[in-house]
Amino acid sequence: MTAELNAPVSPLIKHNILIVDDHPFIIEGYKNAITRYSPKKYEFAIFQAHDCRSAYDLITDKQTPDFDVAFLDISMPAYEEKDLFSGEDLAKLVLSKMPNCSIILLTMYTELLKIKTIIRTINPNGLIIKNDLTFDELLFAFDKVMKNDKYYSQSVQKMLNQSHHNSIEIDEFDKQILFHLSKQTPMHEMPHYIPISLNAIQKRKMNLKELLKIKSDNDEDLVKEAKSKGLF
Repeated sequence: MTAELNAPVSPLIKHNILIVDDHPFIIEGYKNAITRYSPKKYEFAIFQAHDCRSAYDLITDKQTPDFDVAFLDISMPAYEEKDLFSGEDLAKLVLSKMPNCSIILLTMYTELLKIKTIIRTINPNGLIIKNDLTFDELLFAFDKVMKNDKYYSQSVQKMLNQSHHNSIEIDEFDKQILFHLSKQTPMHEMPHYIPISLNAIQKRKMNLKELLKIKSDNDEDLVKEAKSKGLF
């Protein structure tokens, strides 16, 4: 009986990967890690963008295939015309068009509030603080997500274990108020953009100042502190 010399080779499983980051060398690092993941089993088609505008064009292009995994940096140049200001907004766009895509978010933010907000609004499959990121860490995170597990990096887990009294919660109306304050929209015009009364907007602004312990009457101080905590 003659043994088979050329056993049939299983075809590679193809996955489409999106990487969005405004630093080209970081994109290359992600690509190097991904292409080394189980090369005898998977084939990866990698798509990349460097800001919210180029990511929007790619995601909404009818020729673009559905992504299996998307790596999105939280902070990147905005595309204001489409209300895309961050990787969080891009994640929502991706999921609206490709609901089966696994989202991995990467961020420099280390504020508990920002981390909890990301998890609550996006519920990403992976969330990594960039200071935790190494080549091995990225591969480990990618492996977990490929196996349909969630992955939070060490710093994220540490923050989530902090006591609840360190947490601050705000809603979408508060975020819109902060955004318009940052754009110096006059208070009397805000009800044109935010569907609540002027009185309610003023009360919310005062509550935000109390929440963030802003002593001055200067709205710029409120905006600066809110930004530092990643609230919008």
